[in-house]
Formats: sequence, C-alpha cells, structure tokens
Amino acid sequence: MRIALTIAGSDSGGGAGIQADLKTFAAYGVYGTSAVVAITAQNTLGVRAVHAVPVPIVRAQLDALAADLPPAALKSGMLATTPLIRAVADILLQRRWQPYVLDPVMVATSGDRLLDDGAQRTMLERLVPLATLITPNLDEAALLVGRPVKDVPAMLAAGRALLEGGAQAALVKGGHLIGEVLTDVLVTRTSTRQFTHPRIATTSTHGTGCTLSAAITAGLALGRPLEQSVEAALDYVHRAIATAPGLGRGHGPLQHGVPAPSA
Repeated sequence: MRIALTIAGSDSGGGAGIQADLKTFAAYGVYGTSAVVAITAQNTLGVRAVHAVPVPIVRAQLDALAADLPPAALKSGMLATTPLIRAVADILLQRRWQPYVLDPVMVATSGDRLLDDGAQRTMLERLVPLATLITPNLDEAALLVGRPVKDVPAMLAAGRALLEGGAQAALVKGGHLIGEVLTDVLVTRTSTRQFTHPRIATTSTHGTGCTLSAAITAGLALGRPLEQSVEAALDYVHRAIATAPGLGRGHGPLQHGVPAPSA
C-alpha cells in the first residue's frame, strides 16, 4: 500500500484540514499519515480559534514518519506561521520528499484568514520552488501574484507567474468565478489545460480545496501522472459536493466516501 502524507491543520468540524485529507486518502486506497501544524476550533459557521503547534513538535512528527513511514507523495495545507513554513521547507529539502502538492491555504471558506501576514512572502520564497503542483483559488492566486485574478485569462497568467516563481505546475481553481460554468486551469512547463464543469447550487463547500489537493496527492502516491491525477481529483470533488450530507448551518462538509476514480 502506498503512503500519502498531509502536513496541515486540524479541523474540529471534520470537513477540512487533516480530517478531510485522511478521509480522501482512505477513499483512494492509500495509507494516510499526518503532521498536525495547527489546531483550530471551527465548525461550518467559521473559525473560532487557531493554535499553532510548536515547531519542535512538528519536526518530531515528520522525523518519526521519515524513520518508519516515508511518503510516496505529500501535501501541505494550512501552515499558519512563518516559523512553521520555514520548518516544513527545511524538512522537505532535507528529506527530498517528492512529489509535493502545495495548497496555499490563506483564507477559509467562511472568509476567516488562516495565514499570518508575514508568512505569505516566506511561502513564496521557500515552498513554491519545492512544489510539484500549487493549487490556489482565485483569492489566493491574487495574493500570491499581487494582482486581481477574476477570469480565465488572468488565471492562466497567474499560473505562469507561479511557474516563474519556481513551481513545476499550477492548478488555479475557479470555484469563485461568476457564472453557471466553472473553469479550473492547469498550467505546466509544457502545456495548459482547462477543466470545466457546471456549478452545483449548494452550501456544502467546506474543505473543497483541502479535499482536492489531497485527492491529487493520493493519485500521485499511486504513481499516476500529474494531469491524470488532477482530472480524477476534480471529478472526485465534484461528486463529493453533489452528494454532500447537508450537515451544519453554514458551509457544510463534502461526502468524502464517494468512490474514488480508478486508474
């Protein structure tokens, strides 16, 4: 069985972060391991508190995994602080862990900011150059490239800018686009591809970014090519949204138990 690692925050509501990642890994049939970098108090209505895990504890978690359960692929989600980002970057370089999916979590679905102000530049300098794939939404892409990203041409330009920043590929997610048809844009060193699907009228969108990046990571852990992993993950998330259980009074969780696409 292949191992996939998530380095992210814990979501007490179970819909995002470590919890969503591990559910997704299980759906794909890969063994999920985790390093918790932050503990959040949240539900479908929003984030109430964030407590960053001390850097030595994060290092200890990753060292323990390196010694016994090294990943075939890994992802990072919410990293919360500049010291945590630096520590994760140091360990990724030291361990030479690849392929690596960077989900640059900065803002929760509820609108709550999940990355402190000083951490953004550190992410650009230290983590983006290590990324096999970076998966920003429109708001995150705009923060990373320093200009608005509100349509497909701007998404393509943002993806190319992230490649210039060192990433091997960028998937700019179009969930916040206006209209009934949504477009996600994959930019690689050799090509671009657009994925389209109809908008689903739902409030069950909590953890979509975490779930998508985890699904891509699982595909990569199984040895699938990047583009195939992205296409399959988008399909998985679309079905997970369409069959969401409708829990909570805010942005509800997805149905992570939908069958994952086979090779």
